[in-house]
This record gives sequence, structure tokens and C-alpha cells, in this order.
Amino acid sequence: MNQPKYDLVIFGATSFVGQILSNYLIDNIDADTTWAIAGRSEKKLQELKKSLGAKAKQLPILIADSADESALNNMCQQAGVIISTVGPYALYGETLVKACAETGTDYCDLAGETQWLQLMIERYEATAKENGARIVSCCGFDSIPSDLGTYFLQQQSQIAFGCSSQKVQMRVKGIKGAASGGTIASMMNIFKEAGNDEKIRRDLQNPYSLCPNAGFTERQVNTVSEYNERLKSWVAPFVMAAVNTRVVHRSNALLNKQYGENFTYDEGMLTGNGIKGRLTSGAFKGALAAFAVGSALSPTRWALEKVLPKAGEGPSPTEQENGYYDLRFLGTTSNGDELQVKVTGDKDPGYGSTAKMLSQAALCMANDVKKTANSGGFWTPASLMAKPLTERLIAKAGLTFEVVK
Repeated sequence: MNQPKYDLVIFGATSFVGQILSNYLIDNIDADTTWAIAGRSEKKLQELKKSLGAKAKQLPILIADSADESALNNMCQQAGVIISTVGPYALYGETLVKACAETGTDYCDLAGETQWLQLMIERYEATAKENGARIVSCCGFDSIPSDLGTYFLQQQSQIAFGCSSQKVQMRVKGIKGAASGGTIASMMNIFKEAGNDEKIRRDLQNPYSLCPNAGFTERQVNTVSEYNERLKSWVAPFVMAAVNTRVVHRSNALLNKQYGENFTYDEGMLTGNGIKGRLTSGAFKGALAAFAVGSALSPTRWALEKVLPKAGEGPSPTEQENGYYDLRFLGTTSNGDELQVKVTGDKDPGYGSTAKMLSQAALCMANDVKKTANSGGFWTPASLMAKPLTERLIAKAGLTFEVVK
């Protein structure tokens, strides 16, 4: 590849999360890093550029549609790293992944659609490896805190016990945020596809579905317990677990099973002690099951689409500012030694915090993790850039990583 004209390009810059990204980067872009905004509507891009103020006066605009392969290839030829915010990715994301793989352009997104990720790996990993394109999905709340939180715990486990933790549980202790129409649309599309495809239904039951020829067995799959003795709380399903567990297990596989041959990982949400905690846990389970079934069936999916937030809608700036999350990671070694770490983030997890994480992941790929050090292919955040990205997130994105005494 020739030296790209722009270090970083945001594709889908006028989307809900793309606008948040652009507003964050205008004040937090690395020195001497060149960037551009891209999308299909020049009018909307010009409006976004104007809204960004004087600092964006010279910000370049690129025009490309997610279905126009020629335009996407032209955009890729000009970019070092492309951030894609155009979801649901299963509907709109493949052509850009293909273009990046073929042109050797680095790529990151906030996709949490595991059935789509698996398909992209099957179709384009060989091409990405051949051309040196490093493709990293799940660079938002799903799944950077889970992926880097597990990596951080394993480093601390090595320091404290001289070995990795064979079993890791992530439990959401506290969270405040609102869902957007884009996130809901992606989730509904997953259940819709699962309702029509038996293979997808099977893969959604397998936390190792993204692992490359890992040879894992069902005996290694953790079942999330209803009550957590260490934290003295009832546990409910966590809606992001479906993607986070697969990303963490893929990281272990790509890191040559650094976490161990028999490593297991699961996630849940703490609902409190006593009868109230137990009832809340049951209510969460019922609501999640109802949403999954409703999304899979045409009549109820139509009804849900009428009442839930639509694409382009999401939490207000005030809601983003007032959000937060507190995640606890419980590690247990094969000798029974126990360790707890926590990862916290400021702002709404799905948008305010995600925008900062996705931005810093792209900047890390552009400026910290050189292509000469890593081959092309489909990576995870932890397997490609764990240490430098963690440092960035602490310094510039409002995250903390610490051992709980």
C-alpha cells in the first residue's frame, strides 16, 4: 500500500454514534493525525462539519455508500484506518469489510452481531491476512471492557499467583444508560436471522463459536449460577453476554490460549441480595426471553418496532453524560486462588463511553500498533492492542482498571 492520505476515516459519520465520535475526536485527536468524515449524504456531512465548529474548517469529506463497492474501495485507498458505524452490520457492513480486506486497510467497528462476525471471518480472513488488513470488531461497550478487563485480570493473576485464572466471571455491579434505535435494530435482526436459520441458532448457544479451530468442548461451558456467593447477590442474564463471551474466548485462542487450555468465562448482572434480588433476577430472565421470542416472530417483531426507539434515535446528551458502569471480574485459578478486579467507565456505556473507546481503539491501531508488528486478519481488542489500548482508555476515555482488595 502507498502511504494513505488520511490516518483515520469515520464512515457513517452522520449516524447517531458517528456524530458523537466526531464531536469527541475534534477535541481529542492525536497530534499530527489526519482524519476525514465519510458517508453517503454530502448535505448531512456538511451539516455535521459545520456543527463541529472552527476546528473542523479544513476537515475533509468523502462520499461513499455502504452498497457502492467502487466508492468504498476508493475511500479505503485513502485511509490508514476506517471506523465503521453503519449498522446493523449484517445488513449494511459486509461490502466495506470486503473492501478493507482487499485493499489492506485497517478497520474497526462496534458490531456486536456474532453471526455476522463469524460469516465475515469465514469469507474474508484469508484475504485480510494476504493483504495485511487488521480487522477488529466489537470496539465499543461490547466488548472492550469485558475483553480488556479479562486480560487485565489475567496479568494480575500472573503477578499474584504465578498462573492464569482458569475460571473468570464478569458481573455487572452497576450500570446506567439508555439503548438507541441502532442497537435495538441490531439485536432484533440477530433474533430474526436465528429464527430462520438453524445453524445460527446453534452458534448462538456456543460461547466458542468465534474461536479459530480451538477444539473446545461443551464440558468447558460455564452455566451462570443464579446466586453469587462471593458478591452475595442474585444474578440475572446480561444482555451483552452473548457477544462478550465469544470475544473473550476468541482472544484466548488468538493469544495461544494464554488464559489456559480449560479457560471458561461467563457474564451476569447482579440484582441484589434477598427476595427482592431474586425476584428482579427472574424478571430480567423473563423479559430477555420475551424480547428474543418477540423479535424472531414477524407479528410481534412488527409490534416491537412500532414502540421501541428507531434507528437514529438514542440517549440525550444529558443521559450520555450521567451514565456509568461498574464491572467486577472474579478470577479463580486451578489451585483455588481467587482474585477480583473492577473496570469502571464514565458516561452512558453504549454511546458516550463507546464513542471514546472506539475512537481510542482506532487511534491505537493508527499510531501505536504498527503493521510491521502484527499480521493481517480478524483480531480482537485484547489480542491486537491490549496494553497500549488500556493505557489510552485510562488516560483519555474515562475508564479505570484496578484490583479490588
